[in-house]
Amino acid sequence: MKPVVSALNAWSCVVVSVFAIIILSIIGGLFKSNHHSMVGSTDDPPNGPAVAGSVFAAVIVYAVFLVFCGFQAFLHRRQSERGSIALN
Repeated sequence: MKPVVSALNAWSCVVVSVFAIIILSIIGGLFKSNHHSMVGSTDDPPNGPAVAGSVFAAVIVYAVFLVFCGFQAFLHRRQSERGSIALN
């Protein structure tokens, strides 16, 4: 199988996805537990668990990106180990 995106884009996507999953999971956990830093003010959303559901949906999207980009990076690594010549 041939990679769809470049190696730099694939590895950049992997790094961004990992950090996004970590950060959004923490934020979603804070909303789910109704932590005062997330729902304690008058301008904050009143229903923390509902917001957490949206945040965790974004985590799932980033997990899909991570799998796709990780597979693309794997394809680039496998292609470079074979010694094939890439004509760009």
